[in-house]
Amino acid sequence: MAITDLLKVPGAQLYYEVRGSGPVLLLIVGGNGDAGTFTQAAKLLADRYTVITYERRGFFRSPLDGPVPENRIETDAQDADRLLGHFTDEPAYVFGSSSGAIVALDLTVRHPARIRTVVAHEPPLFTLLPDAEHWRSFINDVYQTYRAEGVQPAMKEFGAEMGMPNVGQRAISGVMPPEMAEMAKRIPHNLKFWLDNELRQYPSYVPDVAALTALSDRIVLAAGLDGKANPPYQPNTVLAEQFGSTIANFAGGHVGYLTHPAEFAARLHDVLAS
Repeated sequence: MAITDLLKVPGAQLYYEVRGSGPVLLLIVGGNGDAGTFTQAAKLLADRYTVITYERRGFFRSPLDGPVPENRIETDAQDADRLLGHFTDEPAYVFGSSSGAIVALDLTVRHPARIRTVVAHEPPLFTLLPDAEHWRSFINDVYQTYRAEGVQPAMKEFGAEMGMPNVGQRAISGVMPPEMAEMAKRIPHNLKFWLDNELRQYPSYVPDVAALTALSDRIVLAAGLDGKANPPYQPNTVLAEQFGSTIANFAGGHVGYLTHPAEFAARLHDVLAS
């Protein structure tokens, strides 16, 4: 059973869930924004780690006390630092996926003493790619579709190009266990918040590659084995070349922790233990 609570931070409250015991492992969710996407994987890891899942500020269960910060990524990294400090004084394990992986990498640069190992799973760092301008234009087109036609047409356009045709639909279709049904009720708010505040901002982020390279001994670049041909896989290939490292492949695609939780949890433990 997870312990749930809210952590008050400047300008927001962060909803979090804690399971298990052992060294701290913080899981940072991507644009879906909901801690529930990690539930099954977190349960499987809780016999070896104190697993913390949370929702970044502005998503459904982490309400803002003021406006959305302009410096979203820096603010999210500071929030992750505060959350870790709430639980431990020791360096922690951190896993971030998609937008959450960008937060995890920024956290590593800003607060390296917090990090034991960070696993960055498919960060959409499209500014690193040779065709960065194409991706900037595409993301802007998706945003314009959202403004003109709404959430679902924009998500359909986005998912088709990313090789994820069911993005935005996976948690709201079919027969679901109760916890997934509850999460489905939160998804409309989360998708709208993501389209308004992350779709353009996060892929436009330019990481400090020199600083990351200096810390690369504690960074694991990860990606979904089923998504090698898809755009979210590609930025880590650029970082891997820069680091002189390889990519750790995980089960499934961009959200393998949701579609293949047992295999994903086992792989994550192996990576952290190595």
